Amino acid sequence: MAVCAGKTVWSFMFLLAGAVGQTVIYPFTSTCAVRGSTVTLPCSFTPLKSFNEGGREVPLKIVRVRWCQNHELCQGTTPSVYDSKSTKKDSNYQYLGDMKTNCTLQIRDVQERDEGTFRFRMEVNYTAGHFTNRTGVTVRVNDGTKMRIISSSEDKKFRGNETVTLLCTSLCTFHQLEVTWFKDGHALSETGPSLHLSPLTAEDSGNYTCALKASNKTLSELHSLQVEVEEKKGEQKGQDKNLPLVVGVVFGVLLAVITLILFLFIIKRRLAAAAEDQRAVGGETEQKYPDNIYSSIQEENLQQETSHAVEDDSYATIQFNHSQQKHRHVEKAEDAVIYSSLAS
Repeated sequence: MAVCAGKTVWSFMFLLAGAVGQTVIYPFTSTCAVRGSTVTLPCSFTPLKSFNEGGREVPLKIVRVRWCQNHELCQGTTPSVYDSKSTKKDSNYQYLGDMKTNCTLQIRDVQERDEGTFRFRMEVNYTAGHFTNRTGVTVRVNDGTKMRIISSSEDKKFRGNETVTLLCTSLCTFHQLEVTWFKDGHALSETGPSLHLSPLTAEDSGNYTCALKASNKTLSELHSLQVEVEEKKGEQKGQDKNLPLVVGVVFGVLLAVITLILFLFIIKRRLAAAAEDQRAVGGETEQKYPDNIYSSIQEENLQQETSHAVEDDSYATIQFNHSQQKHRHVEKAEDAVIYSSLAS
């Protein structure tokens, strides 16, 4: 009996010390989430470091952490949405904490089944050191709520180089959102709940909207943003200083173009002159052929005349010989007559 009574008193003292030394803190005890969104439940805890046993301090160590839904103590065989000792993990529930002080839980793709109260429990290497904060965090699921854009400035018109931040939110409290930002109906690359624009330029002017990445039904109303960029005097002076350089470049380009045109014109003229020379050489060649023909004809006529002359000479020679023979006969006849006369 004394032993049992001693254990009972010791357990009571340990629980009292635990109640005083152990803490689980939820920054808020209720939140609202739009269906299809991601909600984060911040949480921090302080475990009991040790306990006094027989005059000596025995250190304690965290061996298990759990999150349960709609259970006050979250102990024993109670179903858990997260259990550090379980090998089965639900991808919709991600533990962002550790085994020391952080116990934050994130719920992704929130659905109606996630509506309820979530509680955190820590367990140490001594049964009496387990602790659950029964307050918990209550999550309400809202379906079809449209998002809205809140600007860091009430102004609708901005000047260049200024800064503005647009926040995509709704009536529910969100701690982490995956949203899609649109500008003039075109999706932007940013996916966080806040859109930071700095420094503003004329290209940032337009109509902005946002919606939860998992549901386009939550598309917000238009938020207009107008940026007016004034031209600075210093920039104008700089442009005036650059004017001679621009003029010089333009003049150089024009000079190069004119030089190229003249060069092409000269080449074209030379090619045309060469073509005319070729045609002239071809004409002279054609004219040479009649001269050759004429020379050939003259040579033939000369040969014919020469042959005629030779024939005439031959004929004259024959005639001359014939005359000589005839003359000789006459002489012989005359000599015969003279001889006859003498004889008589």
